[in-house]
Amino acid sequence: MRRQYRAEGLAEADLAATPVEQFARWFKQAATEAHLFEPNAMVVSTADAEGRPSSRTVLLKQFDEQGFVFYTNYGSRKGRDLARNPYASLLFPWHPMARQVIVTGLARRTGRDETAAYFRTRPHGSQLGAWASAQSSVIENREQVDTAFAELAARYPEGEQVPVPPHWGGFRVAPERVEFWQGREDRLHDRLCYVAEPDGSWRVERLSP
Repeated sequence: MRRQYRAEGLAEADLAATPVEQFARWFKQAATEAHLFEPNAMVVSTADAEGRPSSRTVLLKQFDEQGFVFYTNYGSRKGRDLARNPYASLLFPWHPMARQVIVTGLARRTGRDETAAYFRTRPHGSQLGAWASAQSSVIENREQVDTAFAELAARYPEGEQVPVPPHWGGFRVAPERVEFWQGREDRLHDRLCYVAEPDGSWRVERLSP
């Protein structure tokens, strides 16, 4: 189970001025050239107050110079972790392209207006699901969730506005380090990392593979 990666690499001269600009380039290539399934899927890693880590895959919903945004139940394990330890790591595993992007930074909740605006774009069933599931909590069986969903569907039929759950919303991870990893031959990969400076600029470091 070993595969030789590409000969072409990633040079400092090829990088965009900011990590978000560089991410946008690679994200577009992943979506439109490589046609990856859900290129916005990312592994979000958090740690609790005792430093015990946990990871899960979620979908990136927005990114700009302020950060990378995903949505969740604030009572979920990741929500509870971030309430106590606000640092997170995001990993985009674009394996077919032999690429990874790793974002680390501080996660803050999005404002309620921003959360509500996004919530209104979700499919009706996904809006109901945000109410039906007490994410990460222990339940007796699947029927418990299905029954809650059915009751909500009867209360808020298709076409009727579903209120935004107070326990649900977004996190924006403001990047402090962003690594662009390009697989190379003989496991001598290119790893270029943007590091935030106090004045808001970025410096680029090359990491040994």
